[in-house]
Amino acid sequence: MQVWPHPPVTAHRRPADEQESRRANGADWDRYADEYQATHGEYLGDVGFLWGPEGLTEADAGILGEVAGRDVLEVGSGAGQCSRWIRSRGGRAFGLDLSHRQLQHSRRIDEVTGVTVPSVRGTATALPFADGSFDVVFSSFGALQFVADIEAAVNETARVLRPGGRFAFSITHPTRWMFPDDPTEEGLTAAQSYWDRTPYVEVDDVTGETAYVEHHRTLGDWVHLLAGAGFRLTTLLEPQWPEGNDRPWGGWSRVRGTLTPGTAIFGADLL
Repeated sequence: MQVWPHPPVTAHRRPADEQESRRANGADWDRYADEYQATHGEYLGDVGFLWGPEGLTEADAGILGEVAGRDVLEVGSGAGQCSRWIRSRGGRAFGLDLSHRQLQHSRRIDEVTGVTVPSVRGTATALPFADGSFDVVFSSFGALQFVADIEAAVNETARVLRPGGRFAFSITHPTRWMFPDDPTEEGLTAAQSYWDRTPYVEVDDVTGETAYVEHHRTLGDWVHLLAGAGFRLTTLLEPQWPEGNDRPWGGWSRVRGTLTPGTAIFGADLL
């Protein structure tokens, strides 16, 4: 489901465990980080918080609530743009990402902006932080879609949150799993079952190594996961494609976005 330049790969639908997913996706983001930042960096903003390709900002959405004076963890932080926005508003934001190259870009932007996001390399399934360390944990199109052991990731989030803490994340809208990842009219015809949770796997044609893995959960799966980890779901946003945004982003585009949601944003509180 990728459109950026990539080694020749063959797509498969087959099981992929956490170890295989982590190994493939960490290397994939290391390869892709430079192009991603060059292509999308200006749109994201060095100190900016977007929830998805539609351009919905946290300043407008307010999903995290007040961040000033709060301890905040971004899981799948990439180059730290969202965390840097939080720090610019008085929050104590920290980043975590699987990709070493993405974290190098975060350090670069720290130096350019003077807004530093302390960041670590790690995985969503084993957060290297003590219990009850944060008031807010969030992920803006980070980590979660690339994790096989999603129950472990959600439980880890609950562990590092303080009672009453906020968990928010954006993902590709689950209904998009039915459609080809194509921003044109060709991407508007359902091609597979919404309920088929078999992972999407790309294998390098030359090396035979797994190059990319993405995991699908339905809306109901996410509600079940959050409730099972002790969260109360309070927010589910499905941003409409805004007027004036003609910028395609992979499979996201005005052609598709005016007809069907491309992004789902969840907000939940830890009971």
